[in-house]
Amino acid sequence: MSKPVKLETIAPAADLRAAMRALGAEARAAARVLANASAETKTLALTAAAAALRARAGEILAANARDLEAARAKGVAASFIDRLTLDPKRIEAMARGLEEVAALPDPVGRVLATSKRPNGLVIDRVATPLGVVGVIYESRPNVTADAGALCLKAGDAAVLRGGSDSFHSSAAIHACLVAGLKAAGLPEAAISRVPFPSREAVGEMLEGLGGALDVIVPRGGRSLVERVQRDARVPVFAHLEGIVHVYVDHTADLDKAKRILVNSKMRRTGICGAAETLLVERAAAPRLLKPLIAALLEAGCAVRGDEATRAVDKRVTAASEADWRTEYLDAIISAKVVDGLDAAIDHIETYGSHHTDCIVTEDKAAAEKFLQQVDSAIVLHNASTQFADGGEFGFGAEIGIATGRMHARGPVGVEQLCTFKYRVRGDGQTRA
Repeated sequence: MSKPVKLETIAPAADLRAAMRALGAEARAAARVLANASAETKTLALTAAAAALRARAGEILAANARDLEAARAKGVAASFIDRLTLDPKRIEAMARGLEEVAALPDPVGRVLATSKRPNGLVIDRVATPLGVVGVIYESRPNVTADAGALCLKAGDAAVLRGGSDSFHSSAAIHACLVAGLKAAGLPEAAISRVPFPSREAVGEMLEGLGGALDVIVPRGGRSLVERVQRDARVPVFAHLEGIVHVYVDHTADLDKAKRILVNSKMRRTGICGAAETLLVERAAAPRLLKPLIAALLEAGCAVRGDEATRAVDKRVTAASEADWRTEYLDAIISAKVVDGLDAAIDHIETYGSHHTDCIVTEDKAAAEKFLQQVDSAIVLHNASTQFADGGEFGFGAEIGIATGRMHARGPVGVEQLCTFKYRVRGDGQTRA
């Protein structure tokens, strides 16, 4: 493999394209090494990276403080600051996430299916790495660790481009991943970080880095995802937005419904699995609507509702048509009374984003109908929508959530970062 190019020595204004193409070429070469790396080698890299995260926590927090100071000077929203902020607990969570990914079964080489033909040929469908995965993300510095770890476990090289707002935090985290690669004797380019904060670097990735990228995963707001889906010349795993619903029917247990609803909305308001719309069955409204709305308001959530919802609490403001299509990513929720399960499903299909939706009910038949007919990547019965997360699914972490219908859907973990090939074994057969 050729000697890695030191990208920091190349002035991006002078020749950004050459620098990015060099990064892509190094990642492609590293992918060939990773595709044949043993499970033990990848495990060593990840556990060493986790140890580096813990050992360098002070450096990471100092870098994060620089990013937070700049973000606050811009006057950004509190939900943005929450996504950007690191603390010892979140760093430890990143380290544990790396160790959890390391402990997963190696996805590469799994025999997915086997068949034997009448002529004696044995055909195996076997999991193989995708190749080189480009990840473009905004304010969440922890994506650096999650994406790098998942790609490594799947035998993929990663090219990571974090947002300018998390520039220093991502660099400090990436240094820990590189330390893990070095400890395992793997090429540093196996997890590459784009060292340029300019938007032009994103444009180069969308073009595929001269054919180096096999897939792109965007993690961020609507404008970023729209740009990636519109301009990318390689396949994309993504969701545009998370317009997430909680539907409560007349059989729902009130205490259970309140816990699920408040957690779905308020645990972390800035994540894509946060609830944005509450739907309450009309037959349930006399018993459940007022206490559910009160629970949200008391938790600090603003409520925008239809006429029936406003009637139960004067603090509820009027919802507009646009509210049903809005991903707030803040302590705001829209609320509506619907005629029943079919009406709730129609509302979700009309206004939703096929990300995550929940039904709260004690009626098993209603739950099964909801789970069957709501065409979202994740559907839940009597559980918080904030479980829409690869770590909670046992994936160790996730590189993102995909709402498309090709290849990957829902949380994208190590298995979804693999493709497959056919291995055919014969004994001299020829075709007539």
